Amino acid sequence: MEILINFGYLIAAILFILGIKGMTTPKTAVRGNQMSAIGMLIAVVAALLDYNVVDYTWIIVGVLIGGILGAVLAKKIAMTDMPEMVAALNGVGGGASLLVAAANYLESQKLAEMGKFVPTYDWSIAVILSILIGAVTLTGSLIAVGKLKGKIGDAKKVGLFKAIVKVVLLTLVVGGGYFAYVDPLNSDILIAGMIVLCLVLGVCLVMPIGGADMPVVVSLLNSYSGLAGASAGFVLGNNGLIITGSLVGASGIILTSIMCKAMNRSLTNVLFGGSMAASAGVSKSENDAFYDGKVKYSSADEVAMLLDNAQKVVFVPGYGLAVAQAQHATRELANMLEARGVNVKYAIHPVAGRMPGHMNVLLAEAEVPYDQLVEMDTINPEFSQTDVSIVLGANDVVNPAAAKDPQSPIYGMPILNVHNSKTVVVVKRGLSPGFAGIPNELLIRDNSLMVAGDAKKVLQDMIGALKDL
Repeated sequence: MEILINFGYLIAAILFILGIKGMTTPKTAVRGNQMSAIGMLIAVVAALLDYNVVDYTWIIVGVLIGGILGAVLAKKIAMTDMPEMVAALNGVGGGASLLVAAANYLESQKLAEMGKFVPTYDWSIAVILSILIGAVTLTGSLIAVGKLKGKIGDAKKVGLFKAIVKVVLLTLVVGGGYFAYVDPLNSDILIAGMIVLCLVLGVCLVMPIGGADMPVVVSLLNSYSGLAGASAGFVLGNNGLIITGSLVGASGIILTSIMCKAMNRSLTNVLFGGSMAASAGVSKSENDAFYDGKVKYSSADEVAMLLDNAQKVVFVPGYGLAVAQAQHATRELANMLEARGVNVKYAIHPVAGRMPGHMNVLLAEAEVPYDQLVEMDTINPEFSQTDVSIVLGANDVVNPAAAKDPQSPIYGMPILNVHNSKTVVVVKRGLSPGFAGIPNELLIRDNSLMVAGDAKKVLQDMIGALKDL
């Protein structure tokens, strides 16, 4: 049975690796997700066999509640809320690891009284890490959800949160050292205090981070949830949990690194640099003055005439497309253009939207062909041969200031070079700045036109106008 259980963990690990590999491209993402789910099922069955479960009552109850809740959320959650959903699931994973470590600590006390357990340094360190990472992931994810929903604003007193983080970390190091080396099984008050401090630490780590950096934070919290799971695996001595947590932790760190590179920022700067918008210090009056009399407004009818004569069109999706749920209207307009012989592509920036891959998911929902989704480095050289680029709610990721203004807070950030297109049409509700808090120079360039309004409504008007031509 032990050989069979470990073989099950091995098969699950292989499926996890293949699943993660499948998720690297939109074309294979669904299959990758399915393989990972099958791997998790095998791992769960192996774990149940591993621990000689006496009563399955509560396990069955948990499966039913979790299964029903998962099915309802999968059906009800809109694509615009997917970043919040991912962040919340990261928090749930961290909270589970925290509870597992706490429960194991209490169980170990009873076993020690019966002479069946002797604590080791390895076990003590694993318990501390599970509590630390799990609690930080739980509250950090809740704060991230609040920021993504716009319920929690960027912190103004960044220095205060940094000071609290330093004090809490120092206290945790001292408390963790005492637990591990002095009295691991008679530290109920210490463990409770450390849990509270770790929960506070999660809040203080995420609060100072600006809204523009939420894609990085979501990715990092995903890594945290994996590391918390791996730590819980060491606490329980469960190979499957160790493997799974390590894979999630490692892939999350790699993705976080990719996100930081795409924003031309270090992880340290993201975590402790505060809000980019606050750093920019651009007031509403200054933002309005920047655009005053310089923006050329257009209409859906005029854009339709441009598209009627275009040979190559590139759509540039941003968070505005997600808010307007305009992915289906975008696909419909693209289909009309293709029927007229137009070469249509979609330019995807790594941090467009509010989580990694957000635009890919939205466009995949509208059944946009995968080969039309083109990454930033590949599409950038093509903009100079593009007749019309249609920017749908993107802001900072198309701002030319990132390439030419050393004083800009986003200077050096890789952007989509839509400004090189022959004509740029920006579909945007208004002239408010993006997450970086700065005006977008793209809107005042000679080859740029702006159509103000909801992306879905504007696209539908373009479709109607194009039909009439």
